[in-house]
Parts: sequence; structure tokens; C-alpha cells
Amino acid sequence: MTQPTWMYENFEPAGSAIGYRITRKLDEVQSPFQKIEIFESTDWGNVMLIDGAMMLTTRDNFLYHEMMSHPALFTHGDPRRVVIIGGGDCGTLREVLKHPGVESATQCDIDEQVTRMAEKWFPELCDSNNDARAELLFDDGIAYMANCPAGSVDIVIVDSTDPVGPAEGLFNKAFYASCFRALKDDGILVQQSESPLVLLELIKEMRGEMGKAGFTTFKTLPFPQPCYPTGWWSCTLARKSGGFDYRAVDARAKTFKTKYYTADVHQGAMASIPFVAEALGE
Repeated sequence: MTQPTWMYENFEPAGSAIGYRITRKLDEVQSPFQKIEIFESTDWGNVMLIDGAMMLTTRDNFLYHEMMSHPALFTHGDPRRVVIIGGGDCGTLREVLKHPGVESATQCDIDEQVTRMAEKWFPELCDSNNDARAELLFDDGIAYMANCPAGSVDIVIVDSTDPVGPAEGLFNKAFYASCFRALKDDGILVQQSESPLVLLELIKEMRGEMGKAGFTTFKTLPFPQPCYPTGWWSCTLARKSGGFDYRAVDARAKTFKTKYYTADVHQGAMASIPFVAEALGE
């Protein structure tokens, strides 16, 4: 066995770093879009990096995937048609398809290699890839949303990397306008929205771009995520109108297993955090 060594991702905006004790590199591929690496760690299972940034670990990915999906699906009255932009590791798709009322879930990620690496090294995330309701597309998510029929989607989940490189175009008014058009009147947009501890300005700008596209109400839900900068992450929900009351009775009666999400966790994530509320003008 190779002697363990430490691998770090330095995060300049926060003046901090994340590190894992690594035993060996398992795989690497340079796609047309980005470099994807898989490492074996001593305590966190397999670790995926994209262009040197931590993407997921076996141990903690459930936090992100559950919070990117279940709050929105239990907030919508009857989610049947879901679109996931990005999400190539397929973990969010798996969570979405735990909801029996979902009739179709389309995942559109520009980089097929992310999915192939997930199938190989994170197969548990790909359990629903062969579900009859799942559609996996490897294409430009911006173009996909621009071509989506108006009023055809209940929930759009933007499960993207940071707003640089291939994901940069997923954080602006033009893209959000496509989502707004594709969503039904009671639809919900969900966007991974970085760390509320050190990237509040980015969240504020993102919500501003959503507002320019026509969305009127927003809710940013924080959750722990040890493998991302600061260990504290968030998703932001946006709607054309209406609030974010959720189907608590249904959430408590859910028939599928989760490791983090519950109705009570959902309720707690809705609580107003003073410094976040002040920065976002809530």
C-alpha cells in the first residue's frame, strides 16, 4: 500500500484550504472541458476533483445531493417534470427519482466524462441512471434550457460547479430567463449557491440576476458540506410568485430513506440567519 500523503485545495477568496489524506490516485481523464481526477482517501472514501477543485467524496456527498433536491420537490405542490442542468455525478438525479410522483427527470451535463467517472468510482450515485423516468443528455445546458418549451417544467435544478469555466454561463440573467420561460407558473428554480460564510456577495449577485430574469421570491438554504470551501454551503430557490411553505406532512411521511434531509431539517434550514438576511436584504 502506498504511504498516505496529504492533498490540499487552496481557496484564495477565503484564505483557507481543505485537505484529505490520500493513499493513491485511482484515475484521471482530461475531457474537452476539464481535468477530472479520482483519489482514494484514508477516511473519506473516493474523492473527485475537477480542475483541482474538490467536487465530492464518498463520505459526505449525500448532504449536497439531498439538499439540492428534496427541499424543492417537497415545496412544489406536485412536481412531475424535473430538469437537472449539470449534475454529471448523478447523485441529484438519484434523489429526485426517489419521489414517486416524478414522471420524468432530464439530466443535461456538458461533460460525459464526469458521469463515466461516477459510474466507475461512485456507482452508488448512479443507481437511478437506468430508471425509465431518467434521461441523460451530454450537451450544453444553456442551449438546452433556451430550447425548452415554455411552461413545460416544474423544477429546474442547476447542479453546477463554481461560476468559472464551463459553468460560468449558468449564473447570469440570460440563463435564468431561459429557466423562467421553461418553468410553469408554480415552478421552482434551484441553484447551488456557494458558501454563505464567505461568498455572500456572489449569492446576492446571483439572486439579483434571477430577479432581472423575472423571479420575484427567493430563499437561500444553508447546509454543511465538509469538502467545499469553509465546510458550509447553500442552495437558492427562486419562484415566479408565492412563498416557500413546504409540504411538511408529505416530507414526514416520505417512503424513501435519506441520510440528512428530514422535514425538521428542512424547517431549520428555512430559519433566518441574521448576518445572511442582512446581507441579502431580507
